[in-house]
Amino acid sequence: MKILDKYLLKTFLITFTSVFVILFFIFILQTVWLFIAELAGKDLDLILILKFLLYSMPNVVPLVLPLSILLASIMTFGDLSENYEFAAMKSSGVSLQRAMKSLIVFICILSIAAFTFANNVIPYSTYKFISFRQNIAQVKPALAVAEGQFSEVGPFNIKVEKKSGEKGNDLKGVTIHKKRVNGNGISNVIKAEKGKLLSSEDSNTLQLILYNGFQYEEVMPDKYEERRKMPFAKSAFKEYTMNLDLSQLNKIDPEEQISVGTNTMLNINELSYTLDSLNTNFQNEVVSFAENIHTRSGIESGPLKVNFRSITNDTTTQKKAEPIIPEDVLERYTNVEKSRYLEVAFNNITSTNYSIQGTKEELLSKQKNINNHWIAIHEKFVMGYACILMFFIGAPLGAIIRKGGLGLPIVFAVLIFITFHFTNTFGKKIAQENQITPFLGVWLSSILLTPFALLLTYRATNDIGLLNMDGIVTPIQNFFKKLLNPNKKNVN
Repeated sequence: MKILDKYLLKTFLITFTSVFVILFFIFILQTVWLFIAELAGKDLDLILILKFLLYSMPNVVPLVLPLSILLASIMTFGDLSENYEFAAMKSSGVSLQRAMKSLIVFICILSIAAFTFANNVIPYSTYKFISFRQNIAQVKPALAVAEGQFSEVGPFNIKVEKKSGEKGNDLKGVTIHKKRVNGNGISNVIKAEKGKLLSSEDSNTLQLILYNGFQYEEVMPDKYEERRKMPFAKSAFKEYTMNLDLSQLNKIDPEEQISVGTNTMLNINELSYTLDSLNTNFQNEVVSFAENIHTRSGIESGPLKVNFRSITNDTTTQKKAEPIIPEDVLERYTNVEKSRYLEVAFNNITSTNYSIQGTKEELLSKQKNINNHWIAIHEKFVMGYACILMFFIGAPLGAIIRKGGLGLPIVFAVLIFITFHFTNTFGKKIAQENQITPFLGVWLSSILLTPFALLLTYRATNDIGLLNMDGIVTPIQNFFKKLLNPNKKNVN
């Protein structure tokens, strides 16, 4: 490796490492902020918080890595151009492509590493992250109930005055409000002097044992006048056991569940195997539904007799086949029978229509699931390609604008990356909804920005500015000159 290659590689690596660490820290803080409601007020110890952050870190890399390459490329090549180092290289016969040679090799290696990371590490971390969020109360049952405030666990709101014990399982001053079925108001109140939490990591049930307390249960009289008195029943107990469903704790939002389904926890081989099963199941269900509708229609299978034309070399004759259905099907029946048969036909058509609509929604849901698996496959390749794409945008752009540091490069990097990220997100969303193919949805941002990268590389190689202002301003000036002096002719 020549001295020039070592110098450029060292300069780029220092800038890239610094930018990556800063951006990684910022995005991790954003992740903590998004899930602060799950972390705050639950007496999480340092080990659990570190595990939470550790499982969430790999999912940040697909955002941080391309942005870091883009910003580091602009800063590195912008600084070299600003300090006239590129001018010295070109005067020595070193072109921009030759200067980028060592960095291109490094970026290609980095893109392969990014693909491997996306195919192996991210699926595993996503699985651990989702499992950790869903089982956080099973790891430490006392986390389900915060001290000094009401904690919602399924249909119950639980408040304890003080927690003690090695794992915080011993409770003192327990108050439980049970919500009504419709979610409006409280139907049951339980107060106990002490309590104890018991759970198992293999079970989704949290057992709460209460000691020395009272239960106040709302009574609903039949007469409205008596309801206004708000009667209730009071009962005392020495020991009372409740089973709480932990699946309601840290429940993932349905919209989020779509984006973090099982497809994000699989590598390419597992996704391909799953896709074969999903496609086979989808095709079998389509065929089964078509046969079911055909059977319900009452139409016999086999060739149907239809009108046709017999074409010969001499003349064209038309032969009429006997109609399968007479013109007036109901002419041989009485009015009562006609009414009954028409009602049966109407009910059959309505039932078939409902069946078609329901199956259509079910098939669309399965198609969306198939699309999500294809999107997960393409995303792994896009992550590797995005590293190369951002480098070929950032390096020529830095050489053109001739500005290093954290000023103008950040502005260009943020604008380009927002365009890339927004287009990528938009493409995936419409691909999930089966509006476009998963391939086009995932690769849409790359397809749009690749010509821009090629254009920047061409202009930087030929020492052309970012915008040729003369080509824009000169036609405008000539237009106004002709407008102001229509009689004046250009003399060559």
